[in-house]
Amino acid sequence: MTKKFETLDDFLGTHFIYTYDNGWEYEWYAKNDHTVDYRIHGGMVAGRWVTDQEANIVMLTAGIYNISWTEPTGTDVALDFLPNENKIHGTIFFPKWVEEHPEITVTYQNEHIDLMEESREKYETYPKLVVPEFAKITYMGDAGQNNEDVISEAPYASMPDDIRAGKYFDENYKRVNK
Repeated sequence: MTKKFETLDDFLGTHFIYTYDNGWEYEWYAKNDHTVDYRIHGGMVAGRWVTDQEANIVMLTAGIYNISWTEPTGTDVALDFLPNENKIHGTIFFPKWVEEHPEITVTYQNEHIDLMEESREKYETYPKLVVPEFAKITYMGDAGQNNEDVISEAPYASMPDDIRAGKYFDENYKRVNK
């Protein structure tokens, strides 16, 4: 995808894959002006995926976007996207319980909200594990807004490579081999 990002509308509907400097690989979709979907392919909570996460999505200046949200786990996330430079800066604030029991979160969160909230109450929250990292964007796709095919299944080992190689979505950004 070769696109110059200037407005918020340019950003909304974009699908990204990026790798943090610490090696963690994430997939993230700006579903619309208030919702994001994502899958985690590498790192402490690899295998986790989430759809319809409410988020605050703003354009700071032309081509630079800030997205922030709080998950049912109590994890806070703040991402700064600079897609014209293929860069992101993200800070993840993991509650102590997620650091100590990450396996609880490695699921399709939407089907386990009660477990996330129960764990948040049962285990220690502080001190939080703060992970500030830069990331390199390795894929950008124009999925369009509210495309339910973008993040619609659990991550698998070669998924990011399949997406980057054009094997996962068709020309209309619909999943192949559903």
